[in-house]
Amino acid sequence: MDNEFAKVYSPAEIESRWSRFWVEKKLYRPSDNPSGPRFALSLPPPNITGSLHMGHMLEHTEIDALMRWRRMRGQDVLWLPGMDHASIATQMIVEVELGREALPNLEGAGAKAAWRREGQKRRREMGYEKFIERCWKWKEESGGTIRKQMERMGASCDWTRDRFTMDPAYSAAVVEVFVRLYDEGLIYRGKYIVNWCPRCGTAVSDLEVAHEERPGKLWHLRYPFSDGSGYLTAATTRPETMLGDTALAVSPSDERYRSTVGRRVVLPILKREIRVIADDAVDPKFGTGVVKVTPA
Repeated sequence: MDNEFAKVYSPAEIESRWSRFWVEKKLYRPSDNPSGPRFALSLPPPNITGSLHMGHMLEHTEIDALMRWRRMRGQDVLWLPGMDHASIATQMIVEVELGREALPNLEGAGAKAAWRREGQKRRREMGYEKFIERCWKWKEESGGTIRKQMERMGASCDWTRDRFTMDPAYSAAVVEVFVRLYDEGLIYRGKYIVNWCPRCGTAVSDLEVAHEERPGKLWHLRYPFSDGSGYLTAATTRPETMLGDTALAVSPSDERYRSTVGRRVVLPILKREIRVIADDAVDPKFGTGVVKVTPA
């Protein structure tokens, strides 16, 4: 009998059947003309770099409970699903996949690094257009897995409105806003220090950089007095910024340099004169006790 109760509850069979039913019947699509209160929330888009993990499941469960509670209160609810293209992170994943295809028998701790190097080589060989096609193929595979996971979990999203951050309409909107902000002077181009990745061949954000502290070196630079009576020696870890110096600073409590305050020294190479100033922020015990002042 089709309606006979199973002797043992099977979560996989029961839950997957009902989740498919909910999606097929579009039960979580809000009304086109709601007469009552409305509530909408966008899903924080997971990256298409793989499948969902327990952190996603925890977050989605919390949001799902909120959306269902809102529906129980009689509100017309939209939970908008979507996925993020993840930029460089996805590029690295696809490169590893290309390397794995070229070196399928490689194993061990160094396999992933070797796949990545091989994948970078293949990316350059196949060219930009072909590589982008491969990224879109990965998006379909990974994005499909993510959606299936969410449907299987019973997330009450309106899947008829599923979005991707590289959808044509979204990309056009980004370009429109970028140009508008540029025309208004709110976005501008300038020369700034950036995080440059030689492997990826592009600038990366601070969030994508793994910071590492390393012991530096102190470089000692001589600044001759303008009257030729001697020089001051400043210790610095950034000698390349010397051309931008505007002053030398010493501690007002440092007897060694008290007589030099107010005098002028010559900036090496540029032959420009700068003044010696006193400032309590200078640590007389660091380096030579003379600090070069370079505006940021």
